[in-house]
Amino acid sequence: MTAAWSATPAWARPILVTAALIAAVLALRLPAAGAPDARLLLLLAIWLGAWAVNAWLVAAYPGSRIRALVAVLFGVTLIGLWELATRLYEVPRVILPPPSMIGARIMTSTDTLWTDVVQTFFKGALSGFAIGTGAAILFALVVDRFDFLRRGLLPVGNFLAALPIIGTAPIMVMWFGFDWPSKAAVVVAMVFFPMLVNTVQGLAATEAMQRDLMRTYSASWAQTLLTLRLPAAMPFIFNGLKISATLALIGAIVAEFFGSPTRGMGFRISTEVGRLQLDMVWAEIAVAALVGSTFYGFWALLERRVTFWHPSQRGR
Repeated sequence: MTAAWSATPAWARPILVTAALIAAVLALRLPAAGAPDARLLLLLAIWLGAWAVNAWLVAAYPGSRIRALVAVLFGVTLIGLWELATRLYEVPRVILPPPSMIGARIMTSTDTLWTDVVQTFFKGALSGFAIGTGAAILFALVVDRFDFLRRGLLPVGNFLAALPIIGTAPIMVMWFGFDWPSKAAVVVAMVFFPMLVNTVQGLAATEAMQRDLMRTYSASWAQTLLTLRLPAAMPFIFNGLKISATLALIGAIVAEFFGSPTRGMGFRISTEVGRLQLDMVWAEIAVAALVGSTFYGFWALLERRVTFWHPSQRGR
């Protein structure tokens, strides 16, 4: 038994263990209720088969090129299991519609979805992201230049970042109106502090010997900043940009729950939930996930191009 286990490939061992556990659970529990459910066995077989293919791809083709195929296969498997499970078990559409219905709704509602994307992402999230991250980087340079500001204002910024969006969003709507400026203001409040903290930490990431070397060259603060400290801070800055990219769309959508014109992702989700049009709700969620992932991927790709020298980017 031990020799057979040792001869089993490493990628196949988790699959065999999982299959054994599933078989044990089915053997202990299903006979008491009658014959095993063929639908459940079918879903488990598809899941284990896809897992085996993914594990084989990773073991047979190590490297970064196969990662995209593995991720696509994993996503297709989840969507396929979702579709199959909702149809086999006849799940009510108001609880969980199948992906095919969501895809059909996306195809028939492209004009509405595009209008919502423009309102929520391009007007609210993107403008708030640009203002919030830009202001945070400029403020971080000022804080880095004057140490008393670091000690006095960073705790205040930490307090403001802890304010819940549920409390600040209605206030922003009252201050800036129901259109996109109030959503941009919420996004600014959400992304400012994470971007500020990451930039400040990045500017302090250089070693004392490096700064001493710049002083021996009689470099000014601005020259040291541009040639040493800002390039060294780029990994931290991009980390803040990626965090802010995810927060921006979330903040804009949630802010629309508290007041918006008759368009926008948050408005559409809250309205269609009340009408029990769950396929439209999931269509908005799918589009929001696609837009958010694309925005995050843009900054991740740009980070690889700019910080190719950093150890975190080697081997990718």
